[in-house]
Amino acid sequence: MSPLVVVLIIVFILLSGLRIAQEYERAIVFRLGRFVDTRGPGLYWIIPLIERQQTIDIRTKTVDLEQQETITKDSVTIKVNAVLWFRVVNPADAIIKVANFNQAVYQLSVTALRNIIGQHQLDEVLRERAQINTALLQIVDAATQAWGVKIELVEIKDVEIPESMQRAMAREAEAIREKRARIIKAEAELEASIKLTQGALEMEKSPFSLELRRMQMLSEIGIDNNTTTVILLPSEFSNAAKSFTQMVEQGNKPTA
Repeated sequence: MSPLVVVLIIVFILLSGLRIAQEYERAIVFRLGRFVDTRGPGLYWIIPLIERQQTIDIRTKTVDLEQQETITKDSVTIKVNAVLWFRVVNPADAIIKVANFNQAVYQLSVTALRNIIGQHQLDEVLRERAQINTALLQIVDAATQAWGVKIELVEIKDVEIPESMQRAMAREAEAIREKRARIIKAEAELEASIKLTQGALEMEKSPFSLELRRMQMLSEIGIDNNTTTVILLPSEFSNAAKSFTQMVEQGNKPTA
């Protein structure tokens, strides 16, 4: 074998060890089965036939957690699905410490979702979704730290409740709105009665104000162009009638 051929073989072997990792990739290098180093991004070299590599993507991944049918704390069966965002922060741990970190993160998230829904009542699941998302994020992130995975965000996407429960909740909401409307109406009538009483007391102090109010009422009636005939009696007639009634009552009293 000529020296040129030997040189070409050596150059080929050396060149065969060159690798390129993208900016969003990291290479986990093993030498004779033992972990050596994490390399990349860019150009790097591994020893041919002795070292091997396994490339891992460190970009944020989005996982759609399939719909889970679970029971709330108040024994209501609901269906919940969520979305999970995570990324690898330690590529070596993600390859060495767990067989399939994608599947592991998915199964852990689904289990945690079912468990945390079972700890809350239906009203809490519907109203306090942000708090449930935060609690779910903390649970899953704490468990995946050993795998070199960082959970960035967890969001409950949809909550499906039975139709019978939807009808019951609709009736409850309608009853609450009707109750609120009646309370507002009663408060308005109370306030109006107080104002009317105060106005009557003020008019009683000044008979002339009563005449002004009658004239204002007459002008309001005439705005509608109707055929209603209004006859206004002076307040002196009512005062005279009142005095006459008092005189009659005093005359009917028995004398001692």
